[in-house]
Amino acid sequence: MNIVVSDPKSRKAYSKKIDSAAAFSGRKIGEEVELGIIGLDGYKARITGGSDNEGFPMKHDLSGTSRKTVWTTFDSKRGERGKVARHGNTVSEEISQLNLVVTKDGSKSLEELLGTGKKTEEKVSIKEQAIKESLENVGNVGGDSSMLKKGKH
Repeated sequence: MNIVVSDPKSRKAYSKKIDSAAAFSGRKIGEEVELGIIGLDGYKARITGGSDNEGFPMKHDLSGTSRKTVWTTFDSKRGERGKVARHGNTVSEEISQLNLVVTKDGSKSLEELLGTGKKTEEKVSIKEQAIKESLENVGNVGGDSSMLKKGKH
């Protein structure tokens, strides 16, 4: 299960993988939980949502642990309605991601405990990379490159 912990003070979200959902099993959206069970001692958080193993989101006002199809309004002006599948508001083993918002901080910061684990590399688009490679290869055309550089061809 993937746990996404959002810190409202730093406005950052941190991800942590745990083996099973047993620690949060039976909890509902809106409940406050202790995060010491996943290694975040002193922290408390509120469950705000999640999604099941097939990507269907949890719905806060749909009770139960199973997936159900519900009627919803897509466009209230034109009255368009349709059926969509949503997972119930109770955490079960079918949940693959759980979203939490910190309500009480611990002694260490989330950055220290979870960190990002990602190197801050500069992202370069494919187009920019192709331009860079073509500029590096200028003058490396077959034949005498010294003539090309001097302008004699």
